[in-house]
Amino acid sequence: MPIDLPWPDFSALASPLAQLAALSRYYGANPDFVLAGGGNTSVKIGDRLEVKASGYPLSVIQEEGFVALDRPALDALLEAAFSDDVDTREEQFKQAIMAARIEPGKGQRPSVECVLHHLMPGQFVVHTHATQVNMLTCNTGGQARAAECFGDTLLWLPYVTPGYILSKELQTALAAYRQATGKNAPEAVFMENHGLIVSGDTPEEIRDRTNSILAVIQKKIDESAPAPFGAVTLLDDPARKALVMRIAPALRGLLADEIGPKLVRYCDAPLSLALAGGADGKATALGGPLIPDQIVYCKSFPCWIAVDPNADDATLLAALKSAVLQYEDTCGYLPMVIVVEQVGIFLAGDAAKGAETIREVYYDALRIMAGARQLGGIQYMTKADRDFIESWEVERYRRLIAAGSGGQQRLQRKVALITGAAQGFGLGIAERVVRQGAHVVIADVNANGAAKAASGICAVSGSGMAVGVGVDVRDGAAVHEAVYRAVRQFGGLDLVIPNAGVLRAGSVKSLPETDFELVTDINYKGYFNCVQQTAPVMAMQHKACPHGWTDIIQINSKSGLEGSNRNGAYAGSKFGGIGLTQSFALELVEDHIKVNAICPGNFLDGPLWSDPDNGLFVQYLRSGKVPGAKTVEDVRKAYEAKVPMGRGCTPDDIIKAILYLVDQEYETGQALPVTGGQIMLS
Repeated sequence: MPIDLPWPDFSALASPLAQLAALSRYYGANPDFVLAGGGNTSVKIGDRLEVKASGYPLSVIQEEGFVALDRPALDALLEAAFSDDVDTREEQFKQAIMAARIEPGKGQRPSVECVLHHLMPGQFVVHTHATQVNMLTCNTGGQARAAECFGDTLLWLPYVTPGYILSKELQTALAAYRQATGKNAPEAVFMENHGLIVSGDTPEEIRDRTNSILAVIQKKIDESAPAPFGAVTLLDDPARKALVMRIAPALRGLLADEIGPKLVRYCDAPLSLALAGGADGKATALGGPLIPDQIVYCKSFPCWIAVDPNADDATLLAALKSAVLQYEDTCGYLPMVIVVEQVGIFLAGDAAKGAETIREVYYDALRIMAGARQLGGIQYMTKADRDFIESWEVERYRRLIAAGSGGQQRLQRKVALITGAAQGFGLGIAERVVRQGAHVVIADVNANGAAKAASGICAVSGSGMAVGVGVDVRDGAAVHEAVYRAVRQFGGLDLVIPNAGVLRAGSVKSLPETDFELVTDINYKGYFNCVQQTAPVMAMQHKACPHGWTDIIQINSKSGLEGSNRNGAYAGSKFGGIGLTQSFALELVEDHIKVNAICPGNFLDGPLWSDPDNGLFVQYLRSGKVPGAKTVEDVRKAYEAKVPMGRGCTPDDIIKAILYLVDQEYETGQALPVTGGQIMLS
């Protein structure tokens, strides 16, 4: 289908390079053409070829993301003699294209397909892995169908390994095309099991040729065809949901490395379920990869697992472990894509962003599989071609550049769920655990606020690092749904911080019963609900990965350590929370779950205290809790004066306590004061 994105105003762009950058972003932003930073583009300016640098995603590329190459040097490269040894040849080719750079001081590495771009006629060249085109290029009768649809306007290039060999084959094929057709060049090139190359003298010519190709292919594909992978049999929704809650944390543990459990994403999109439940799904999935990107990001094969939905945890875990170990023994590495029959697909990565990239690429492969089957059959890549891509240094380099670098953080790869995190202490804690490397689920009764908070964290710390969910902790079923959302998104939980709380100040003589019930339900029962719904997930993860601990850390209060005048409902709920902490700690230690509480002093700058309409300063002024106070500022000064360190508690104080409790493997059932000396344990 033609791209449904705004076409750039190329007339406003002064240079061909600026036009190329805009054209690149146009195609790079569309997942039907480019995923995971794949694809490459170029523009010819006299004897200069500006081509995309390796590791720069087309979706956001700017002019500085291109490398200038000397075209006469590329001509000479095509005539050079390279070694017959594959590894030596690839190293020689890499050094040759690096030597062709006009400005080597920039340090960028040109796309390995730069010679391909040099060979193609037309000023602009766009090479993508277009999904719809690959339905044809990965089809067993693709070449014949392409000839039927396009005649000699297009060139079909049988699959060859990328880089030097692809360039040489294209050079030969273009010469043969010119001789056979009398035409200077084809409008585009279809690369078997690879993608599409379109060249033109203007961006508009690229667009028109691309859209025309897609329109023709669309006529050949019956998008309404049911069951692309055969008749589908699935578990019902409740059974699938229950299994996901057990399978995902188990996979996190089974795939763990020296850093810790992986991030696991569950996908139940229509084609995922069609494959997992399809009569032909297993044979189709295990036939092999279709395109190089699938190998690079997902490995050549998924791990296919059938489980008994009625099995107990031990039996289920044994089945998962057996399948993963067998896969590792056969393939030499752990799987990134796990298909659980009749349940769906699980994607494992080092971070949520990585797991999402794997999901995007594999789902694109599913679309290609479905389309190729509808066109008659799938043509998989050969073992030799798979082996080349899996060991290709170019792709290792591209992944390294795209991933970036950095030391390990204290909460690296951990998944945290924090309640009451849309604002105040909760939001401050969420922001800080993400800075330490954790992925976070922001759960709050204010669903819009939770989503906004998560979006803000992602804008600063990177996509996928946070997700917001709405939850009322008083409702166990709602908490269960929030935990399910966390498991779908990240695979499990390592750190649970029940922080949601409410305070209604008032004398025991006059406090409304409804206020007492509200405080108790949120602060006490809500804590119970959080632990009850998260502990099974953490326990399953531990069964799969017996080393290490997970943590539940309640944000309690100094009022849980000492009674609070005219604040009995709040203090009582917090005293009760410490009782729950000690009791949960005794029970859950067998699952390697530590349970502790932090008892902060007053966060005087947070909304709980400072809200001008219903904050505690206002409430305490109204209730007369601070004798002689005439203003909100009088109340604040009175509370600061109670602290030996002369100030209120802050999120920075709390994160230090959280990190201590996570690091400390010999501490559970404790209530840790962080009060500036206001409360001292005896």
